[in-house]
Amino acid sequence: MIKVNFEKLSERSFQVNEAYKTLRTNIQFCGKAVKAISFTSCTQNEGKSKITFELSRSMAETGKRVLLIDADIRKSVIISRYGADKTANGLSEYLTDQCELNKCLCDTNINNLNVIFTGRIAPNPSELLGSDKFKELIEKMKEKYDYIFIDCPPLGAVIDAAIVSSVSDGAILLIEAKAISYKFAQRVKAQLEMSGCHILGAVMNKIDMSENGYYSKYYAGYYGNNDLGKENGSMAADISLN
Repeated sequence: MIKVNFEKLSERSFQVNEAYKTLRTNIQFCGKAVKAISFTSCTQNEGKSKITFELSRSMAETGKRVLLIDADIRKSVIISRYGADKTANGLSEYLTDQCELNKCLCDTNINNLNVIFTGRIAPNPSELLGSDKFKELIEKMKEKYDYIFIDCPPLGAVIDAAIVSSVSDGAILLIEAKAISYKFAQRVKAQLEMSGCHILGAVMNKIDMSENGYYSKYYAGYYGNNDLGKENGSMAADISLN
């Protein structure tokens, strides 16, 4: 297994750390059968990749064995954002039989966290993610890891996330506060539902905590248990992660 060091790991504030703790607890309450979880958003730049990475890091800190799969083959940001000190073969090479799994599965300087990077940009990402080999990979990794978090492209732009979600145990939708309309979020949610995947909930990101009154003094967000599909459109978790 290749060892990769992330050189741009920042310290999380108390509020942000508490937000991730709450989110990871909500995921754990989904039950042991929910191990492979896909993450998507409506559009780019909503904070999806950051939240997926930092949640993986937070969950690994509890001692859980976590695998982060970067499935945004079209436009990955994780390597550059977190300063990986070396590159390796990744998901695209593995799915096209250009390398064995042990050549793309990376250990990291975060205890209990392994990563499969995207690899080189491929001309046919949807076909690769919809292949039997990708499904077999997820099933195989579920035997080894407690959680598999899969960072997918925005579903409002391309269909990849729905394809990945169809072989996942659950999906989480990331939504930027005051940037995405309720109708747009509903359309993306409907696309996820068509994949047959169980939608675990949604995370609202980039919240202005100064508008949240009492809770802004102590918490990184308000956590409810309403589903995105309810008429009030409330979220499963609200997080301020600017």
